[in-house]
Amino acid sequence: MAGSSRTPDAPVPALSDGSARPPSGEARGDERRFRLYTLTVLTSGIVAATLVSLLWLPFHGSAELWWIGPVLALSFLLAEQLGINVDVRSGISWTISFTEIPLVIGFFVAPFEVVLVAHLVAGISTLLVRRVSGRVLYNAGAFLLEITSAFAVAGLVQHAMGSTAMTWPAALAGTLTAPLASTLLALAAVRVLRRRMRVGTALRLTGRILVVGFVNASVGLSGYLVIAGTSNAWPLVVAVFLGLSALYWAYSDLLREQRDMEALSDVSLMVARSGQQAAARPATRVDDLTGGVNVSDWATIAERIKDQLAAARVVLRLRLEPTAAMTTVVAGEPLPLGDMVGEDALVRLPGSHVRHFRITEANSDVASALLDRGAQEALVVPLRSANQLLGLVEAHDRLSRWRGFGKYDVQLLGTMASHLATALDNRRLLATLRHDAYHDPLTGLLNRPGFRQVAREPLRDRRDGAVLRVDLDVFSTVSDALGYAWADRMVIAAGRRIRDALGPDVPLARLEGASFAALLVGYHSTQIHEAAERLREQLSAPYPVDRLTVEANAMVGYATPSADEAETLDIDTLLQRADVAVRATRGGEEVRGYVPSMGQIFLRRFQMVTQFRQALEEGQLSVHYQPKISLPSKQVLGVEALVRWVHPEFGKLDPDEFVPAVEAAGLIGVLTGFVLEQSLIRVRKWMDEGLRIAVAVNLSVRNLADEDFPAKVVEALRRFDVPPELLTFELTESGVMADPQKALPILQELHALGIVLAVDDFGTGYSSLAYLRRLPVDEVKIDKSFVLGMGTDLGDLAVVRSIVELGHSLGLTVVAEGVEEDVARDQLEAMGCDVAQGYLISRPLAEDRLEAWLQARTARSAGRQRETILTLLT
Repeated sequence: MAGSSRTPDAPVPALSDGSARPPSGEARGDERRFRLYTLTVLTSGIVAATLVSLLWLPFHGSAELWWIGPVLALSFLLAEQLGINVDVRSGISWTISFTEIPLVIGFFVAPFEVVLVAHLVAGISTLLVRRVSGRVLYNAGAFLLEITSAFAVAGLVQHAMGSTAMTWPAALAGTLTAPLASTLLALAAVRVLRRRMRVGTALRLTGRILVVGFVNASVGLSGYLVIAGTSNAWPLVVAVFLGLSALYWAYSDLLREQRDMEALSDVSLMVARSGQQAAARPATRVDDLTGGVNVSDWATIAERIKDQLAAARVVLRLRLEPTAAMTTVVAGEPLPLGDMVGEDALVRLPGSHVRHFRITEANSDVASALLDRGAQEALVVPLRSANQLLGLVEAHDRLSRWRGFGKYDVQLLGTMASHLATALDNRRLLATLRHDAYHDPLTGLLNRPGFRQVAREPLRDRRDGAVLRVDLDVFSTVSDALGYAWADRMVIAAGRRIRDALGPDVPLARLEGASFAALLVGYHSTQIHEAAERLREQLSAPYPVDRLTVEANAMVGYATPSADEAETLDIDTLLQRADVAVRATRGGEEVRGYVPSMGQIFLRRFQMVTQFRQALEEGQLSVHYQPKISLPSKQVLGVEALVRWVHPEFGKLDPDEFVPAVEAAGLIGVLTGFVLEQSLIRVRKWMDEGLRIAVAVNLSVRNLADEDFPAKVVEALRRFDVPPELLTFELTESGVMADPQKALPILQELHALGIVLAVDDFGTGYSSLAYLRRLPVDEVKIDKSFVLGMGTDLGDLAVVRSIVELGHSLGLTVVAEGVEEDVARDQLEAMGCDVAQGYLISRPLAEDRLEAWLQARTARSAGRQRETILTLLT
C-alpha cells in the first residue's frame, strides 16, 4: 500500500569493547510505551478482522478459485519489492509501492479473508527477508487494520449505493482507506516514540501518500475494468502500467538524489556540531584539552549512514587520536564476534575508493571476513588523508531490496567517506592545536592555561583539595653552568618524578622554568602535607644527567580552600597562595602550607610596585653613596650609588626587597634613570668644587636588554656635562650571562663611550673565566663573601689572591668590597689589590653626611701632611 508504516529495528550502538551502550532512561521509557502501543494495535487488528469476517463478511469460498490467494500474495509481494522507503524520522519510515493495484483488484476477485491473509503473508515475509524483525508484531497489527478498514469502508460505500455487487467507487474508496489507516497508525507511533514532527509536515506527507495511492488504485482499477470488459485490451493495460512504472522509477531516483543530498548535509553538520561541542565543553580531565572526541557523536553519524543506505549494520573504525588504537562504533545489528574485528581482508584495503564484496563472488579471505561479521555483502571504504589511514567504514547487507547494494549506494558511501576523512583530519588538527595551546612543549605536562582549565571544575565541586607549587632552586645555576639544554633535561626528569610520585590521574603542570603545579583532590590536611613532604624528598634526590650527577633542592608550598570562602574561589588565587607558601619556605622549612598572614607579603609587594612612581615624585627615594679608596695612596677615588626608600607605612625598605619587585614589574629602567641622574648631579657638584670623584651605578639585566639604553646615558652625560670616565656601571655575572648575545653589544657601545665597566660579585658564577676575556670591562669587584672570610678561611684567601692576580694579568683594576677589618685591608694591600670598599672605610652615606665625611677626611689628610712637614723641619 502507498503508506505502509515501517519501524525497523534500531539496535543500540556498540562501543569498541564489544558491549552495547546501555540505553538511557528516556530510551527505555520510549521502548516500553511502544511495546504497549504495539500490543494495542495488534489486539485491535485481530479483534476487528475477526468481527468483520464473522459478523459482516462471512467467508463463502470456492474450491475452484484456490489459486486466487497465492496469486494475490505473490502480487502483494512483488509490489512490496518495487517500493521505496522514505525516512521521516529516525526509526520511522514509509514505503511507497504498487500494493494498491493488487488490493483494488482483490475487492473484485476474492473475499475479505483471502485478501487479508495474502496481504499479511506478503507483508510479514518482506519484513523478515529485509531482517526487520523488531517490529513484526506492530506491522502485523497494522496490516490487519489496513485491510479490515479498507473492506469496511468499501462495504459502507457499496451499501450506500444500494448495490449487492462490488462497485468501482466502493473499491476505490476502500483502497484509499488502507494507506490512510497506515499513515494514521504511523503518526501515532511517532507520537508514542516522542519523535518531533510538525503538523504541516504530517499533513503534507499524508497528502502525498494519498495522491500516490490514488494514482496506483486508479491504474489498477482501470486496468481490471478494461480487461474485464474487453478481453483483448490487456496490452493497453500493460503499456499504461509500464509507463506508470517508468514515472515511478524517475520519481524514485529524484527522491533518492534528494535524500542522498540531505544525508550528506546531515552527516557534515553532525561532524561539525560535534567538533564545536567538543571545543565548547568545559575541560574536566587532561584528555578534554586535546579535543575530547565523544564516541556517541560518531554513533549518531553511523546511525544516519545506516538509515540512508538501508543497511543492516554500519561499522565505523576510527583512529580518533594520532597514536591511539582504532575505536569501533557499530550501528544496527551487533557484530557476532564483538566490535574488535581483526586485521582481515576487509580492513587491509589499498587506496581510498569504495569496494563492494558479495560472499557468493568473493575469494576465501574475503568470504571468511564476511562470515565473521555475519554478513552476505559489504561496502567497505578506507578513510585516508595524505596517505595516512584514519579509519574505515563498513556497510553490511542492504535491507530494502533483494538485489543488494547498487551503484548509487557505492557513490553515496564514497562521498560520505570523503566528508568523514576531511572531518577526521580537521578534528585531529584541532586536537593538535588544543594540545599545544594547553600543554608545555618540553615536558608534555599541562601549562598554566591548561592547568587552569582542568582544575576549575574539580575545585568547584569539592572543597577537600589543594594546589601544590613546586620549585627547584638549582635550575638557574645549571643553566648558567651547563647551558639550557642540560637544564631542560633536569626539568624533564623532575616532571617524571612528580608524575611517578602523585600518579597518572593527578593534573600536573609546568608553570615556568623549574616550577610545577599539581592539583590534589580528596586529600585531607595531613595527607596533603605528607604528599608534599614525599614529593620534596623525591625531587631533592640527585639527578644523573648524562655522566654528571647534579645535586638539587626542592621547595613545596600548597594552598587549600577554606570552608568559609565563597564558592567562586578560582584556581589563580590558589596558585598565588601556593606561590606565597613556596617563598615562605626560604626561611628554613622546605614544605609550607599557606596561612592568611602570608598574604601580607603579596600585598606589600603590590603596594611597593603600584606606589613606586608616586614615591619618586614625593621624594621617598634617595641615593646614598659608599666611598671607595685607593689602597696604596688611601685617596678617595669614587663612590658607589645605592638607592634607599623610606616608605610612609613600611618605613625603611631594604633594596633586596623592593628592587626585585620593581624589576619584575618592568620599572627598573625608571629606577636606574633616577639613580643615574642623582649620581651625575652629585659628580657635577664635586667638579664645580674642584674634585674629580667617580660614581658607580648598578645595572640590571633588563637595562642590558634595552637597545636605547646607551643613547639615554649619552644624553644624561651631555645634560650634566660630566666626562664619561667619571661614570662606572657595575653589572653582575648572572646579568651578563643571562643573554650574552644581547648584553655584549650594549656593553661594547658603553665602553666605546669611555664609560668604565665593572663586573660585580666576581667569583660566585660558573662562567666568569670563560667570558671574562670577551667582556669589555675595566674592573672586577671581588665578592664580599670571600673578603669577609679571608681571615679565617684559607680557601677564601686563596680565591681572593687568584682573582687579584687574574685581574692584573688581564689589565683590569681589582676592587675588594666588604672590607671591615684592618687585617683584611692590610692583606689586600699586600696582594696588590687596587681599591677597597667596605664598612672599614665607610658605610653608605646620605649626601649631606657624605660631604661631612669628605671634609673630615680632607682635614685629617691636611693635618697629617702638616705633621709630616714639621717632623722633617725639626
